[in-house]
Amino acid sequence: MYKKYIKGLLDIILSLIGIIILSPLLIILYILVLIFMGFPAIFKQARPGKNEKIFHLYKFRTMTNKKDKNGKLLPDDKRLTKFGKFLRKTSLDELPELFNILFGQMSFIGPRPLLVEYLDYYTEEEHHRHDVTPGLTGWAQVNGRNLVNWDKKFQLDLEYVNNLTFKMDLKVIFKTIKVVLCREGITDGKTQTMTFLYDERKKKVCKKK
Repeated sequence: MYKKYIKGLLDIILSLIGIIILSPLLIILYILVLIFMGFPAIFKQARPGKNEKIFHLYKFRTMTNKKDKNGKLLPDDKRLTKFGKFLRKTSLDELPELFNILFGQMSFIGPRPLLVEYLDYYTEEEHHRHDVTPGLTGWAQVNGRNLVNWDKKFQLDLEYVNNLTFKMDLKVIFKTIKVVLCREGITDGKTQTMTFLYDERKKKVCKKK
């Protein structure tokens, strides 16, 4: 009952309330991002949602579009601004995802929507992380975030999918508050705390050969 009907309804209601209450902050952040990062203020990227249906995820930009003399974008650490670091550390860059939740593309809680390119590198079991709507936060995020490897992250995602209840979601919410306040597992842009999934899986294949 909760998984099929109540969860989705709560997402729509709470995201709408959140957008209304936070609208002054959203407007201020939008203007500040324009000032420090330039146009556009919103970063959007295709991500797989429930049943692997592709949607566009929205975030506040945290990096500029600075390029080298050859017209290529500079490395991430060169484009990440101080304000961008602040947005990431406080998770304020995630606020535009409230609109993804309102549109039914995301939920407040669920496995994080990853890159579309990763779909070809999941195991058959790992594809089941897309049996539910992806979330703003999830069981893997409150149990290590970027500090756990991909295998463990997917294991936690599947654990959530197989045990999705109101009680489980409450547990994730309370742990999320702790993670955000303590800034646990958040990258500062200077180091890449996780490899790309396709790089890691390709290395495993090469080792087996």
